[in-house]
Amino acid sequence: MTAAAANDGAVSVDPTMIKDALSKISDQVREVGEKAMAQARKAGDMSAEIKPRVDELLVEQGKLMARLQDVEQKQARRPGADNAAPQTLGQIFTGDDAFKAWVHSGGIKSTQSGYVGSVPRAALTSVGSPGVPPDLQPGVLPGASRRLTVRDLIMPGSTDSNMVQYVKETGFTNNAAPVSETVQKPESSLAYTLTQQAVITIAHWIKASKQVLDDFKGLQSMIDGRLRYGLKLVEETQLLKGSGVGNNLNGIYTQATAYSAPIVIAGATKIDTIRLMLLQAELALYPATGIVLHPSDWAAIELTKETTKGYLFANPQALATPTLWGRPVVATQAMTVDTALVGAFMLGAQIFDREDANVVISTENQDDFIKNMVTIRAEERLALAVYRPEAFVKNTDLPAS
Repeated sequence: MTAAAANDGAVSVDPTMIKDALSKISDQVREVGEKAMAQARKAGDMSAEIKPRVDELLVEQGKLMARLQDVEQKQARRPGADNAAPQTLGQIFTGDDAFKAWVHSGGIKSTQSGYVGSVPRAALTSVGSPGVPPDLQPGVLPGASRRLTVRDLIMPGSTDSNMVQYVKETGFTNNAAPVSETVQKPESSLAYTLTQQAVITIAHWIKASKQVLDDFKGLQSMIDGRLRYGLKLVEETQLLKGSGVGNNLNGIYTQATAYSAPIVIAGATKIDTIRLMLLQAELALYPATGIVLHPSDWAAIELTKETTKGYLFANPQALATPTLWGRPVVATQAMTVDTALVGAFMLGAQIFDREDANVVISTENQDDFIKNMVTIRAEERLALAVYRPEAFVKNTDLPAS
């Protein structure tokens, strides 16, 4: 592994070597998984020798994926970037000079009846995170990590159009085989479908007293605690389970491939089943990079105990990012109880942001003027592309145990 000292004293790691190691692990997982399937077809179950090996490889693969993602994120940061603590959506909005001038003018301008403020996507996703990345601040412990969201798992993107057109891979037939010099080579095939996804709008508004314009802290709390939260809550449901009908995204869970156990495990638990879902994604040549569960199912897994009453997957005294089999776990109520989704989120899907979340305040909506009220609206526009449904595996009936 090659390493070089960075300007801030940190050590940079060559991601190429991590990718090589990840590729080798993936090949081993696939090889052992295929052996396990062959053995299960003969004997009806895996041997005690193969099962621990599969577990070990899956965990190691997850660790390498997490390490690669961490290295790539660190390399993406510009040296010398501003290390000031990130501001919330409400702070950015109320701190804008144009907004302050609009308030000082009495909230009325000849050219418009309200103030429009647009906030970069990075500002939305950085809320609640430590002010300075830990790798740029040696010796300082980071604060508690914010809850992971589905958006955190998916490849980001942007668009200037009202419609995203992309190619969806619907099938792959691999006919590769050893051949002699004079024999025609076998042909493999890929099936593609040209797909379109309309950009949708997520929006809502609230009423407030005009006096809130003079109370910047109160306005910040309304924007951050109500408007911003409401957008992200609905966004997460749309990204996962949007029906694709009308003004809805075609969600990842909606398009995902149904779970079909690659091998038989007697008395499979939630943990066993999720591992088999990871194996199914691996055998489809798309190693899963994340797991999505309902909070109740994740709590049941965390509360799993050994015979000595010790927790298997949790430490009540520690703050740690939820992980299972080396993959990050997103616990969200957008999923229903006893359902699960695993998949290659970074490869199999992509979010296209058309319009970052923006806030509009108007003093001339309905009867706001005579009631001394203001209307505050927040909205965002985005589309979702799912390039390969086989990259995602969904389970509608997790075991109760």
